[in-house]
Amino acid sequence: MKNSTAGTVATEAAATETTTSETAASETAATETTTSETATIGTATSETPLNVTVVIGSNRHGRFGPVVADWLLERVRERDELVVDVVDVADVTLPTTMEPAPHASDPVSVKLAAADAFVVLTPEYNHSFPAALKNLIDWHFTEWQAKPVALVSYGGISGGLRATEHLRQVFAELHAVTVRDTVSFHNAAASFTPEGRLKDPSGPDAAAKTMLDQLTWWARALHEAKQRRPYGG
Repeated sequence: MKNSTAGTVATEAAATETTTSETAASETAATETTTSETATIGTATSETPLNVTVVIGSNRHGRFGPVVADWLLERVRERDELVVDVVDVADVTLPTTMEPAPHASDPVSVKLAAADAFVVLTPEYNHSFPAALKNLIDWHFTEWQAKPVALVSYGGISGGLRATEHLRQVFAELHAVTVRDTVSFHNAAASFTPEGRLKDPSGPDAAAKTMLDQLTWWARALHEAKQRRPYGG
């Protein structure tokens, strides 16, 4: 009887050890696989350049936008992780009637759809942003969805900040994410030389770096999220 009991205990102990060993091995393998997959995803996304479309938001005669845009494009092109494209509303011919038309293959739509992130440059006209910019935004929807938007503004004493706050509301409705920090030029015409160079670039350059750092983080985060789970908004 004693031998039978001892044999049973030994058998159960051996079975328990085998099960424990197999479970531990399985958990270790699963952990290694998950870690490997995570590392692969992180490496791929961190090395892939981001497509950033800069939108120049005014088509008004005599506009100051191209001066600020030249400075802005220099800041974006300094960053190796960003590939820049430009949409200038002065070159966009979209009807304001919103009459259905075959614009799906329009080069502007293609640029917006291909972007991972946007930088929108706007002046402030009568406490808000220009009608041409609103028309461009309204003609598109999925092109903005689940993508980050940085805002750069210029104007008089307000620096265009009222225009940027209005744009935040509009882009929220389109399921886009506006980054917290902006760049604004108060009394913009007086901030640049006749040759179009900033008189004192230290402040705007630092603000642009912070803004673009945030834009890059959001672009990568949203890109990775959409790879794992398509946005269903």
